[in-house]
Amino acid sequence: MTRTPSRFPRNEIISLTEGAPRFDLAESVGPDILLRDLLKTGEADEMESLPLGYGTAAGDPVLRRKIAAMHGVDPDDVVITVGGMHALFLIGFILCAPGDEAVTTAPLFPGARNALAAVGADIKTLDVRFDEGYRIDPERLRPLLSPKTRLISLASPQNPSGVAVPLETLEQVLGLMKEICPDAYLLVDETYREAAYGDDGVMPCASDLHGRVVSCTSLSKCHGAPGLRLGWAIARDEALREQLVLGKFTTVISCSLADEALALRVLERAEEIVGKRRLHLQDGLTRTAAWVEANSDLVEWIRPDAGALCCMRLRQTVFDDAAVAQFYHMLGDADVRVASGAWFGEDARIFRLGFGLLPMPDLETGLDLLSRTLRRVREIAGAEHA
Repeated sequence: MTRTPSRFPRNEIISLTEGAPRFDLAESVGPDILLRDLLKTGEADEMESLPLGYGTAAGDPVLRRKIAAMHGVDPDDVVITVGGMHALFLIGFILCAPGDEAVTTAPLFPGARNALAAVGADIKTLDVRFDEGYRIDPERLRPLLSPKTRLISLASPQNPSGVAVPLETLEQVLGLMKEICPDAYLLVDETYREAAYGDDGVMPCASDLHGRVVSCTSLSKCHGAPGLRLGWAIARDEALREQLVLGKFTTVISCSLADEALALRVLERAEEIVGKRRLHLQDGLTRTAAWVEANSDLVEWIRPDAGALCCMRLRQTVFDDAAVAQFYHMLGDADVRVASGAWFGEDARIFRLGFGLLPMPDLETGLDLLSRTLRRVREIAGAEHA
C-alpha cells in the first residue's frame, strides 16, 4: 500500500483562499489597490515593453535598493522572495534540519508554524495569553531555549492579535539567545509593521538590533498588493543571506519581472498608498472599538497596536462550548465570516476580526449582523437551559 506524503499540515485558514461571504470579517488585509492605480498616463506603454525573462535570484537591483533605503540597510542585505511566506519557509528550511529546535508562539499565523513543521523542526511553543494582552514574557521563554535551538520565530505585530513586540522585549530575547543558544537566529515577521493607525508612529525595523536578526515582510498587508506575491527578507548575516539566495534559486529561480516592476511602483508611491490606508484602518479600528463597547456584555477584546485585525473573546459567562459552535454555524448562515481562534492554535471562543478589508458601510453592516447573531445564540442557549 502506497503511503501518501503529508509534509504540509492542513489548517482551515486555507478557506480564505476560496469563496468569500458578503461580509468577510475574517480577512487580515485592507482593500486591494488596482492595477490602473499603478499605471498612470504613458506608463502602460513602458510595461508593454517589459521583457518576460528570468529575473535575478536575489531580486531586481533597483527594487532592492529602494527597500534598503526604506529600512536603512545595505541593498546586499535584501533578498526578494515570492511573498513573505516564501521567506518564512526558506529561513526555516535553511536553519532547521530535522530534529533541530525552533521556538515560536501560540496563537500564531498557521503558515509560519507549518513551515517549521514541514522541515522537521522540533517546535517549542510559548503560549501568549489573551488575559495578558498577548504580551511576550522573556522569562517564560527562557526554559524553552537550549543549545539545540536554531531559530526563534516571532511576529510583530502578531497575527491574529495585532499586538506588537516592543524592541525592549526583542533585546531581552537576544540577551537570552547570547546566554543559552548563541548560534540561533531571531526571525521577526514584520508584515504588519507599517500598518499603523492614522498618525501613529511606526516601530523601527528589527533588523537594526543585531546581525543574527532576520526581518521579513511583504506587500500583502500594508500596501494592498497581495496578488503581486512579492516579499523580502533582510539578513545582515552574509552566510545566511547567501543561503537565502541559493534557496530561492533552487525553489523558484527568480520572482516574476512583472511583479518586481509593479512592486517598485507600489514602493515609489508608498507614502501616498500607505498614508490613505492608515486613515482607513483608523476608521475601521474606531468603529470596531465602538462596537465592542456596545456589545461588552457579550464580547471582550485586545486592542491591537497595528494591522487590520484584532482578537475578540466570547464571554464564558454567556456562551458555553455548544453556544460557541452554534455561533460559527449561525454566522455562516448570515453570510458573515470571522476567523476562528482554532486556526491559530487558540481557543475557539476567541476569534480574529478583520476591520480593514470592507468599505466602512459594509463593515458597519457586518458588525451589526455579528451582534444579531451573538444575541440570537444567547437567546437560544438561555431557552435551552431554562
